[in-house]
Amino acid sequence: MKCSRTRGKKGIRHPDPDDPPRRRANKQRGHGNFDNDRPPVVGVVGRGSGAVALAVVGRTDQETLTSFVGSSTVAEAMVYTDEWKGYARLAQNNRGHATVNHTPGQREWARDDDGDGIRKVHDNTLEG
Repeated sequence: MKCSRTRGKKGIRHPDPDDPPRRRANKQRGHGNFDNDRPPVVGVVGRGSGAVALAVVGRTDQETLTSFVGSSTVAEAMVYTDEWKGYARLAQNNRGHATVNHTPGQREWARDDDGDGIRKVHDNTLEG
């Protein structure tokens, strides 16, 4: 039995203006933090091992991210991220670092740096 109150139909206007459809997710722009009720979750995934490390953190500044990646990966690990400035010093912490550029107009989601036909530079493993 279908409940007409909870199921919407595309193209049909919602009949009760005092009961608007819920908005999916928290659509605020920018990085989350505890103040805006969007606590950030950071994580790393071992591409070979499949091991996952996740943590809820107070903020996503460079110090927090560098510390988390340093404690969650082995020395000389290769780290793939987007170009956000919080990741800028990973290479200085004895970690390899390659980035993809998500900037509008220059968007790339994956890249093949060594020309072998496999796009290894991406951050989809964790985001997916």
